[in-house]
Amino acid sequence: MASVNCPLPEVERQRYLEIATEAALAGGAVLQQYWGKLSEIEEKGRAGDLVTVADRQSEAAVLDVLQRHCPHHAILAEESGFSGMQQNEFLWAIDPLDGTTNYAHQYPFSAVSVALLVAGEPHVGVVYDPFHRELFRGATGLGSTRDRQRIRVSDTSELSKSLLVTGFAYDRHDTDDNNYAEFCYLTHLTQGVRRGGAAAIDLAYLACGRLDGYWERGLSPWDLAAGVVIVREAGGVVTAYDQSPFDLASGRILATNGHLHAALSTALQRVKPLGFAFLPDD
Repeated sequence: MASVNCPLPEVERQRYLEIATEAALAGGAVLQQYWGKLSEIEEKGRAGDLVTVADRQSEAAVLDVLQRHCPHHAILAEESGFSGMQQNEFLWAIDPLDGTTNYAHQYPFSAVSVALLVAGEPHVGVVYDPFHRELFRGATGLGSTRDRQRIRVSDTSELSKSLLVTGFAYDRHDTDDNNYAEFCYLTHLTQGVRRGGAAAIDLAYLACGRLDGYWERGLSPWDLAAGVVIVREAGGVVTAYDQSPFDLASGRILATNGHLHAALSTALQRVKPLGFAFLPDD
């Protein structure tokens, strides 16, 4: 897939990629520092939406790097929200700990995600998994890498031979549009559907060919922005469920190696919500 157009010259894209890398590595060092040492875990409004001191300290480390290098850029961070001018052409989208639930349970599947949007479009992305020491990077027109080595999406062309990944949003207990039916249906059509619990890593794994397709709903821009760049630059395709243009603000994504895109889109549109009902505990 051809890269989307970027208004920045290549030298600028490369510079911002190095800044994003420095920021992601700084956040990852904090996550390693707090690993297995959490004394308190909080919920942020919605049941199961966790936050820890590791989230906040990782975000502080990421912000420190970005503010030193790019003091006039706007920032959208998961824990501290938006800062800077609303109409700024440059916006950094940051998830300092994607996979907080995993991290809180000492399940080593979490990452720092740092992306730069230019005029609303993601053009630079870095995902760093400090537990497996894997660094995924991408920038428009520059390709994608894992640990500085070029990566490409898989060649799998049949759903029956594919391995997919998905996730479930925090509001899954309160809506019929909860992705359960899609998960069940596609589990039967494929070699399997994984649920990793960290969208940034799911997208990075798709980009390097470990997975063949990914869909999910209920996500935030900081969950997706970096991974979208990395998938696109590795030759993948990213759209809405119905193959219309991807909208970062929608929270819905369909990403594949390209070969499976139409088939996976069609399968998703065939599914009707199961309408599971959950009764409150007495």
